[in-house]
Amino acid sequence: MSISGTTPADVRFDLAVTPLREVNQLLHADGLSGSFAIDAPAGAHNVAVGLDAPVAVAINGHVGYYAAGMNKQAEVTVHGNAGTGVAENMMSGSVRVTGNASQSAGATGRGGLLVIDGDAGARCGISMKGIDIVVGGSVGHMSAFMAQRGRLVVRGDAGEALGDSVYEARIYLRGTAASLGADCVEKPMTEEHLEELAGLLKAAGYDDDPSSYRRYGSARTLYHFHADNSY
Repeated sequence: MSISGTTPADVRFDLAVTPLREVNQLLHADGLSGSFAIDAPAGAHNVAVGLDAPVAVAINGHVGYYAAGMNKQAEVTVHGNAGTGVAENMMSGSVRVTGNASQSAGATGRGGLLVIDGDAGARCGISMKGIDIVVGGSVGHMSAFMAQRGRLVVRGDAGEALGDSVYEARIYLRGTAASLGADCVEKPMTEEHLEELAGLLKAAGYDDDPSSYRRYGSARTLYHFHADNSY
């Protein structure tokens, strides 16, 4: 462990000195509290995974695959870009990426809030099951694919097949989708949805006008077997 970096923290780790396995083990200690900083991640995979304590963790640099995966209770901030599967299977707490995120951000997430200030790659929110995701930029193709529950907010544009095979998740898009996926349709923005979206944007630190967004969701034609849908 060494002292470096600029983010205020009770405890600092330098991955150029301390092995990641040791850092993750220390972050899993019983009764953990306070704030932590991880310096020099240098694109390492699995940084700050499986946290289950009300702590704040700042990762100062770019990370690889599955950063903050399975997060529970913790507030994790990545000051940089994130690779595949950031906040995968998140349960609660919050994860923020100040840069861009690769594919499958927030995959299978069940709760909590994921904020990506930049762009997100393909399949953002794939199979999400209750997580809320707010993307400051645009998302790639097949975002919210098979999304079951939760909300995906995109302040920019979306790639092809947005919401393909979506279930009950709600998608809010300010820009334009290259195309909508199977069974995904535009839906009315009622007062309920405007209030919901305003709350999500505020929680993510944005002050957009909710009325500038469109809502998308399931047409519910794939819920039951139909001969025309068979192959």
